[in-house]
Amino acid sequence: MKIRRHAKIVDLIGKYNIETQEELAEYLNKEGYHVTQATISRDIRELKLTKMSTGEGRQKYTLMQNQSAGLNEKYLRVLKDGYVSMDMAQNILVVKTVAGMAMAVAAAIDAMHWGEVAGCIAGDDTIMCAVRSVEDTLNMMEKIHKIVGK
Repeated sequence: MKIRRHAKIVDLIGKYNIETQEELAEYLNKEGYHVTQATISRDIRELKLTKMSTGEGRQKYTLMQNQSAGLNEKYLRVLKDGYVSMDMAQNILVVKTVAGMAMAVAAAIDAMHWGEVAGCIAGDDTIMCAVRSVEDTLNMMEKIHKIVGK
């Protein structure tokens, strides 16, 4: 649950200008994560979030730029923990995940900024990745196989 919640937090702060722990808790509650202020505080510390100016006299949570290696490890763990199987249809990569993990795994794939991937769409247990070419799809499958060890 913590891995999913962390992936959702990264997703939310990327989509919205979240300024306070209370706002983050509200967004998480709307997504079905019932969290306390203490949990949010711990998550912020573990994810090494920081605040930056939005240029409108306000601030928002963001990922610390110099922590990308540690975060990549978290994304790799999310991918490894959620992965079930994958298949391709030309330049579309279909990834099957554990039930309820597709959004977290898709967020992890997007956060890795692999050049081959144009974007991902996730359901409950299935992800569709739009990949730039058939060759890139094969490369992606190889990368994912190396990560998940299958």
